[in-house]
Amino acid sequence: MSEAADITEDAFLGGRLRLRQKRSGHRAGHDAILLAAATEARSGDRVVDFGAGVGTAGLALASRVPGVALSLVEIDPELAGLARGNAAANAIAAETIVLDVTSGAEAFAANGLPPDSVDVVLMNPPFNDPARHRGSPDQARHIAHVATEETLHAWVHAARRILRSNGVLTLIWRADGIADVLAALSRGFGSLAILPVHGEAGRPAIRVLVRAVKGGRAPTRLLPGLMLNDETRVSNSEMTEILEGRAALPLVEP
Repeated sequence: MSEAADITEDAFLGGRLRLRQKRSGHRAGHDAILLAAATEARSGDRVVDFGAGVGTAGLALASRVPGVALSLVEIDPELAGLARGNAAANAIAAETIVLDVTSGAEAFAANGLPPDSVDVVLMNPPFNDPARHRGSPDQARHIAHVATEETLHAWVHAARRILRSNGVLTLIWRADGIADVLAALSRGFGSLAILPVHGEAGRPAIRVLVRAVKGGRAPTRLLPGLMLNDETRVSNSEMTEILEGRAALPLVEP
């Protein structure tokens, strides 16, 4: 298969965001769009998307909130190249940084991300449990999906380091790992808001979206669950507005 044939161009946000991505390996989906819809930012904020892939979450956020100073951090140079091209193709100003999120402070600073310099971090870390999930033979897909024991703590630590005081971290994780999320955020973060995401009404949550404030002291809030589909398994009108980028999730404070 030729290099061009290995790339698809796909529409998101009701066609307002078009992204080139690899046909195989990790592909953008609902998780990234939900993460963008759950992330609070204002024009002028410095926003960093950890594990950006082809830029889906960060670019979707920038489509909803024009004027953010966006950095897309991605370990895979090929995906980072696609992210750079996607930003340009959608006329969104974004810096693309090839960097392992688990790198130390020196590597971050060398890439323009010193401590206490960022307003918003959003991230969709690899979150499948290797003990229960058979990893893909595709190495890029495996890296994107399967977490080691330290993955979440390392990513949260990196976010805490670069965020300013009262800066906001928003992340998505599998619902059955909520205890791991709370443990990772217990050092340095507070004012948590948690939104369970259900694939179908009446079924257990499959994801959690979590908003945390660096140095926050407000009580944790557990929000009413978000249903991706209604009882007829048809995407509901609220979800349509969110997936098309016309509405934000309740984690975004007015």
